[in-house]
Order: sequence, then structure tokens, then C-alpha cells
Amino acid sequence: MYEQRQDIRNVAIIAHVDHGKTTLVDAMLWQSGIFRANEHVAERVMDSIDLEREKGITIMAKNTSVHYKDVKINIVDTPGHADFGGEVERTLTLVDGVLLLVDAAEGPLPQTRFVLKKALEAKLIPVVVINKIDRQDARADKVLDEVYDLFIDLEATEDQLDFPVLYTDARKGIAKRSLEDDSKTLAPLFDTLVATIPAPRFDPEMGLQLRATSLDWDDYVGRLVIGRIVNGRVRQYDRVAVVHRDGTVEPGKVTVLYGYEGLKRVEVAEATAGELVAVAGIEAVEIGETIAELERPVALEVMHIDEPTVSMLYSANVSPFSGKEGRFVTSTQLRERLWKERRTNVAIRVEETDSPDTFRVSGRGELQLAILIEMMRREGFEMEVSKPQIITKVESGRTLEPMEHLVVDIPEEFIGAVTQKLGPRKGQMTKMVNHGTGRVRLEYRIPSRGLIGYRSEFLTDTRGTGLLNHLFDGYAEWQGDIPHRANGALVSDRAGRTTAYAIDHLQPRGVMFLGPGESVYESQIVGEHARETDLDVNITKEKKLTNMRASTSDEGVRLTPPRTLSLEQNLEWIRDDELLEITPKSLRLRKKTMGGRRRF
Repeated sequence: MYEQRQDIRNVAIIAHVDHGKTTLVDAMLWQSGIFRANEHVAERVMDSIDLEREKGITIMAKNTSVHYKDVKINIVDTPGHADFGGEVERTLTLVDGVLLLVDAAEGPLPQTRFVLKKALEAKLIPVVVINKIDRQDARADKVLDEVYDLFIDLEATEDQLDFPVLYTDARKGIAKRSLEDDSKTLAPLFDTLVATIPAPRFDPEMGLQLRATSLDWDDYVGRLVIGRIVNGRVRQYDRVAVVHRDGTVEPGKVTVLYGYEGLKRVEVAEATAGELVAVAGIEAVEIGETIAELERPVALEVMHIDEPTVSMLYSANVSPFSGKEGRFVTSTQLRERLWKERRTNVAIRVEETDSPDTFRVSGRGELQLAILIEMMRREGFEMEVSKPQIITKVESGRTLEPMEHLVVDIPEEFIGAVTQKLGPRKGQMTKMVNHGTGRVRLEYRIPSRGLIGYRSEFLTDTRGTGLLNHLFDGYAEWQGDIPHRANGALVSDRAGRTTAYAIDHLQPRGVMFLGPGESVYESQIVGEHARETDLDVNITKEKKLTNMRASTSDEGVRLTPPRTLSLEQNLEWIRDDELLEITPKSLRLRKKTMGGRRRF
């Protein structure tokens, strides 16, 4: 017989990027009295990684807890991006219910759909919160209809369709049961969570069962295994067994046990079923495996994680400028860092290649791989990466490639520009909805490789007003060739420093990526050629000085500012015979072969 623990609720928050989930968690923490009145707290306190604050997205799933009356509510923040789906699937094994947060103007978007689909499949109980009701273009009633449509579309059960709805303004910390209510706090939200989300159930007959859902590292106690105690109890200094995927059992010992209070990890003497804990001292455990009782180890189901769809080659930096800006340059250091990432991030795969300096890294999407590169770059690594490649499958003699469900939300006047670009990329329109507000929503089924390099073009075409969201949508037969970048590259044919005089003469040839006074090496790409072919250029040429004065020779040089590409734009721009060199301070494009004329 199962028993329940009434003093705990475990909830995951699902929301699309930028719908205000992290802000809502801030308000919940403040109102439950976790912070002292005079304590300095960063805004969006859950986004603890610098990159998350800069990009405004959640990358790693994190947990926190608030106390309301006699109940401890554990809140797990899930990433809204499908690229971080590996995080999402693990997070949902920690909780018994989900809080679905939707913007009162934008309504449910595809990334919300992705996480919600996983939550409904896991039979979790939903609570719907419509946030940003203070927006001028808020349309809460229509958005609620869209949420119902989404649930029905995802084949929710009758119990799941009977969800409570709350209206919030997360910035002010207000929740209401109906739009007319005069509530000034989040109390209605807390009450609804306690009443609706089921208490954790456990089997009192079973011994310890703890599933490792994520791994962390602490400089003092070493590797931390984070997870939920499904059954039984665990104490500090307990001897336990680790049950691996293949069924083998290995003994281990709990050296330190942590619980969560607010945002802090707190050392506790023991923890029982239903609680979220971090355990130190167990080295040999992988994500998804079970920590069980030493005498009678019984494993929990191993989690299934979606397959990666995009791969890239990471290799040690061998360019002439290698080692000038980074601290970690060797292939051994690169290998160690990638292996460490593989241990804590289930959705990323790292494999050896024929070359000892090069590793194949596969993930859910180019965004996920770009985030990994950016993190390593900030840690002081130098490396070179190749163009992202799509991972295909072969089934009964047919080549299958990953497909995406693409949703585009744009102002009406840009429909032509967007449909014109998606045609050659093999996108097939499946749906078109006009809300009558001047914006249109288009839905496409498109190959994953058709989206590589499209985001920056899309933002230019819609003048920054369009929303672009995509979601993995199974495999389909190979869709044929998709044209990549039409223009060739301007390649430096010698090492030296760029000069304004040389750039001025090269400007009619194409768009430059570098300004004057920058160091270049042979075979570095310095610009985009106006034609299809690559062109070797001398960008270090200096003006010959004479002692003759001429009326025209001393006119000032007028340079167009160089085009600076971001990391994602560089990855989209390169071709198969090119590499992107990444150091903590610079991003440089170059041809794979270093010698000048030998490249052709």
C-alpha cells in the first residue's frame, strides 16, 4: 500500500522563454520570507549562470524551495528551449505536478508545447497560470481557450483537463483566481498548489531508492548526485549500493547529505521519501541510475533521453595565433573538459575520432552546442570547431533526417519575405492563423538542416519583430539538397597587420570582417566575397611613399565599418572546408588547409 507525505509538494515550472517564470519564482521566494528584509538579492535569482542572465534564458534545470504554512513547496525551474530537452526530461522525474506559465498576450508557444507534452506523458497534474495580465495587449480569455486547445491536441486525460487557472502579475507579486479579484499577494497561487498538486507517494515496505537526475561538483566534497528519494530514507555516512544501467551493483558511501532551503543547500542528518536531496561521496554513478539499499538493491526505471540531432567537430587550436589568448590550449585539456561535460550533461554525446586532437560532440541543436562553446571560451579554452552537421539515420535502405516543427509569428507585411526564404530550405507550410491583430502565425515542417543559419536572416527580414520557435518533430526521408551560403570568402594570402589603405582598395570586392590594425595570418578569412568563388587578397599592403606631391593622393580613406559576426552567426556562415577558431577574446574564421595556393 502506498502512503503520502502531506508536508511536501514537488512542482516543476514550465514556460516559454521570456514569459516570466524566473520572475515569478523571485516573487514566490520573497513572499514566503526566504530572504531577510535587508538582504541584497540579484534580480532573476534562479538564472545563476552568467550566460543565462545575458541571454535571458534558462539553460540548466535548478531547484529551490519555499515554505507556505506547514508545507514545503519544492520548485524546479525547467529550461524553455527544446535544445535543452535533456534537462527537461530529467527534471520531470523529480515532481508530481507542473505549473504551466503562459503569457497573457502571446499565448502558448511551441517550446511550451514541448515541455508540456513530456509532462502530460509522465501523467503529472497541471496548474495553469496566465502571467503579465498588466500588458496592454493582454487577451487572457482567448489565451485560456488556446491553452485548452493545446491540452486537447496533446491528448490530455480528463483529469488533466480539469486544471485550475490563476491570473498573475509576477513583477508585482499578485495572483488572482479571476481577473476581477482584489488580491495583493501570491497567496491564491500557494493555496492552489497545495490543494491541487498531489503529495509525494511512497511504498513504506521498500528500502532506499534515489534516482540520480543531475550531477554537480563542489570543490570541497567533490561530486554531488542530485535527485528525489522515491522510497525509503538516507542518512549521512550510510553505506549504499549503486545499480548501473547494465544491472551491475557497486557499493558506495554517503559522506555528506544536503537538503534545499530557499536557494541554499543545507546539510541535513537524514532525509526521507519525497524529498529532493544532493548526496556527496558517490563517484561511480551516471545520470538515470539508482542509489539503493546495500542489502536489497532494487533499481528504478532508467530514463529515456531523446537522441541528439546535430554534431560538430571540436579540435585543439593549431593556428599561428594558438596559445596567445587562452590558458587551456592542448588537446588533453580539451578532452578532459569535454569528458567532464559528458558526465554531467546527458543530452550531449562526445566521441573520439580518427585524429587524437579532434572530438565529435553531438547535441539537440546548434544553440546547445554554441552555449557549450561559449562556456568553455569563458573558462579560458582555445579550440577550433567545424560546421554543424545533421545526424542522419538509415532504415531499410532509406536515409532519414531529423525534421523540425517550426512556428513563426510575424507582422503581416513580412509574410512574403519569410515564405520566400523558407521555400528553398524545403519548409512545407502546415497551418496559417491570422489573429486579426496585425500579426500572423505560420507553421511549417522543415528539415533541421534547413534551420541552420536561418535565425539571423529571419531577424533581418522581419526587422527584429518576428518570433521564431522550433521543435524536434521526428524523422523523414532525406529532403534533397538545400543551398548554403552563396558567396565565397576573401582569404588573406600572407601574415601581417591589416591596413586602411589595403581595406579601402578591397571594399568593392565584398564585405570585410576586420578593421585596420588587426593581426592576420595566411589563410585567415577576412571578408565575404561579392562572387561565388574564394579570392586570395593582400590585406596588409601599405601605401608606397614618394617625395612627389599630387593633388589626389592625400585624400582621407573612407572605410565602411566591418561586419562583426556573433558566435552563432559564425557557425551558420562557415562551409565544410572552413573552421572557426575560438579563443577567450577572439573569433577568427579560417580555411582548413593553411598553405596559400595549395588550397585550390
